[in-house]
Amino acid sequence: MRDPYTVLGVPRSASEKDIKSAYRKLAKKYHPDQNPEDPSAHAKFAEATHSYDLLGNAEKRAQFDRGEIDADGNPRFAGFGGAGGARGGARGAAGAGAGFSAEDILKEFMSGFGGQPRGGAGAGARTAGGAQWDPFAGGTTGARPGKGDDIVVTVAVSLEDAHKAASVPVRMPTGKVLSVKLPEKVEEGQQIRLKGQGSPSPYGEPGDALVTVKFEKSKQFRRDGNDIRTDVAIALYEAVLGAKVRVPTLDGPVELNLPPGVDTGKALRLKGKGLYGDGDLYVNLRVILPPGGDPDLEALARFMRDQKPYKVRDN
Repeated sequence: MRDPYTVLGVPRSASEKDIKSAYRKLAKKYHPDQNPEDPSAHAKFAEATHSYDLLGNAEKRAQFDRGEIDADGNPRFAGFGGAGGARGGARGAAGAGAGFSAEDILKEFMSGFGGQPRGGAGAGARTAGGAQWDPFAGGTTGARPGKGDDIVVTVAVSLEDAHKAASVPVRMPTGKVLSVKLPEKVEEGQQIRLKGQGSPSPYGEPGDALVTVKFEKSKQFRRDGNDIRTDVAIALYEAVLGAKVRVPTLDGPVELNLPPGVDTGKALRLKGKGLYGDGDLYVNLRVILPPGGDPDLEALARFMRDQKPYKVRDN
């Protein structure tokens, strides 16, 4: 641990009031409830709480100032390691109730929620052990005392909506439907947090809704990373003579010029027409013969087979 005076930002001559005020500011700034996504804030909160636990106790502070214990509250000299050390620890624990502890300040925070830090005094003691302690951690994932539970829902979005970062309807477990704006370049499995849309709380502050994005299967497109593939049907004469055909894209249909005798065995590439503009669109052409057969086409096919055969396979 760092020097507790340095952590709290006070001089060694600071009064008990100054120390309490410094800790109050740091606790409000770095409290896990205010910084749920920031592990570094959790660590700073725990460090500040530990420092106040030491300096807020008159006996421990005096021992630290005399150099008898270090910033972690451990004896500095061998003479403090045996029974005497145990007695000193007991006195420190007994003396903790004489001053204004970190837990007392946390109770002030909790008064707005109608509760107190869970785990009693033992929880306050565990604060000194490391950054993982969270006085607001409840039994449900993402929940905090005084706040309703978070709920998790899944929304299936089309590639077109994801591409455009559109607003999509999301049905909550209660039946309520919300319009949710998708983030730019949203990824499958990404979560969107909707503050205050979770379960209600008897203390007035509801939890959040965590919306998990899932890409629904498209009838027109197949996704290959950020590349998109689609099939376009063309008539036999369009493949032979060339044509202009409409091709679907994530931004809407576009017109594509087919050259005469186009090679339908290769996909046509439309650069930058893939997902988010980061990929390409590949168009596979499928030649469709007239339904029910055609005598003229059959005669032409026999003529080509007998008079003008060409090789399309290796075997």
